[in-house]
Formats: sequence, C-alpha cells, structure tokens
Amino acid sequence: MSDTYEVISESSQRESLLRPALFLFVILSLITGLAYPFLVTGFAQVFYPNLANGQLIEKDGQVVGSALIGQSFSQPQYFWGRPSATSPMSHNASASSGSNLGPSNPALVDAVKARAEALRLADPENKRPIPVDLVTASASGLDPHISRAAADYQLSRVSQERHLSQDQLLKLLDQHTESPLLGFIGESRVNVLKLNLALDALSAHD
Repeated sequence: MSDTYEVISESSQRESLLRPALFLFVILSLITGLAYPFLVTGFAQVFYPNLANGQLIEKDGQVVGSALIGQSFSQPQYFWGRPSATSPMSHNASASSGSNLGPSNPALVDAVKARAEALRLADPENKRPIPVDLVTASASGLDPHISRAAADYQLSRVSQERHLSQDQLLKLLDQHTESPLLGFIGESRVNVLKLNLALDALSAHD
C-alpha cells in the first residue's frame, strides 16, 4: 500500500506543478507574443508612422525609395553615393554586407582604383583628391549618405551636366546637409536620394 500511495502522490504532485506551468506559459505567450508587439506597433504607427514604416520617400505619389537605404546612381547628372558590396546587386537591402576584404587585399585595391577611375572619367577636369567614401563601401553596403566633402567634390560635374550654376547647387547642398549628431558626433553628411530628388525638382523649374 505504501508504494502505491507514493506513486499516486508523485503523480498528483507532477500534475499540480504542470497545470500552473502551462497556464503561465500560455499567459506569457499571449502577453509577449501578441499583446506587446501589437501595442508597440500601434504606438509607433500613431506617433511615429514615418519612422515605423522605414522612412519611405515618395515622388508623384509613388514610393521611390527609403531615406535609410542607399541607391546606385551612375549617371553624371546625379550625385553619386557610396559604393556597395552587397550581392547579387548593389544596395540590396535583403543582403546587407560589406566585402570583408582587408586593406591589403589586391581585390580591394583594384576595386578602389576602378571606382576612382570612373569618377575621373566622369569629370576629367577635376583634379581634387577624391574623398574616401566615394571609393569605399560601407560595412552594411546600404549607407544612404555621403560626406559633405564627397558632395562638394561632385559639384562641378553636376553643375556642367545640369547647366545649373554652382551657387544654385551650393544652396541646394546647404539645404540637404545634415549636421553631426548632437553637433559633434560624426561629420556633416548628405542623403544622396533626397538630394537627387531635389536636384530633379530644381532642374524641372529652370
């Protein structure tokens, strides 16, 4: 009898522990898996819809990109952004990555030379040093910004291609230059997609 009683007692004890454990599991799953995500998503959509939706940029009612993801510009009448090493195409948001090539790797040296040559061919009269962010990819491959120095380097080429004065373009650059974080972290930068869209709008009005 004593052995049978002990078996029944242990079984009852397990059941008494299992019920609250399962109940707690279900409650926490509902809270953390459903209620909390819905609450955070709803809060973001109400108070920060632009940030929550990826800072999408529209032109003529159509989404043309995101302020957070760079795009490839290679035509001389546009400002060019940072190179991208994502595959199978540049600025592929679903495959964010860098080249992972070391500074002494011949493949990286060749890539930098090729990018520098493309910039020289697009503006052969420009003898200024090329800013490093125009010939090197970012770690993510998706950087939407270039430094103000990189934008200034391209000023003469865009001015000639667009038949706009450099003063007009400088004003446009000033309007689209973002200051360093808190005024001292990082450097002044320009969102290339926003700048090129404003450039198209400026050219359309001239």
